[in-house]
Amino acid sequence: MITIKTQGLTRKFGSLTALDGLSLEVEEGEIFGLVGPDGAGKTTTMRLLTGILNPTQGEAWVYEKHTVKEAEKLKELIAYMSQRFGLYEELTVLENINFYADVYGVGKEKRQEAIERLLGFSGLLPFKERFAGKLSGGMKQKLGLACALIHTPRVLFLDEPTNGVDPVSRRDFWNILYDLLKEKVTIFCSTCYLDEAERCRRVGLMHKGRLLRCDTPEAIKKECSVKTLEEAFVQIIKETDKAN
Repeated sequence: MITIKTQGLTRKFGSLTALDGLSLEVEEGEIFGLVGPDGAGKTTTMRLLTGILNPTQGEAWVYEKHTVKEAEKLKELIAYMSQRFGLYEELTVLENINFYADVYGVGKEKRQEAIERLLGFSGLLPFKERFAGKLSGGMKQKLGLACALIHTPRVLFLDEPTNGVDPVSRRDFWNILYDLLKEKVTIFCSTCYLDEAERCRRVGLMHKGRLLRCDTPEAIKKECSVKTLEEAFVQIIKETDKAN
């Protein structure tokens, strides 16, 4: 099943084209990584796919819901964890999760089971009474993920979720994402770490609002005859800039 589909998706801000004719498809239960430097269009793509922004041109569907015409229905099926996810530092871990359960309208019967599962799932159970402001960076990201998952979304959008997080916490975070795949959750994430992008089933390489490549990490590396995705990305960008 195709979970995410875009056709010529374009977004302009005045004379700036932040996203230029994006067309791609993402399958159910797939981790898809969007990679590119600052200003490549990654966050704009996320906001278009989650219905926060409307496109200048083109269309997009997430779980067969049109991102503009069916934006309200879409919200029930997705979760979006932005770079500055809104945790409340003066609330405890448990209070933060309960707050988002209220926001998403999770009933009391389902809530307790979901909270217990997410606390165990994220390794936050021993810290449930700790104030969010007292958590480490990695633990804050895990709490943000738990809050985003409280309403059991089918598609999870993560905008550079491990940026600035230590390597051990990054590894733990990705282990949690892999576990989500067992539940057929589709994960669409952006990252500035190219070694991290290699964990994705497929990646999209973006530069100046355009999608330059979309394939498995191994296929992209093979195409460029290099050992790492970072080497491939640098090579592709240089060739693109030279051609333009």
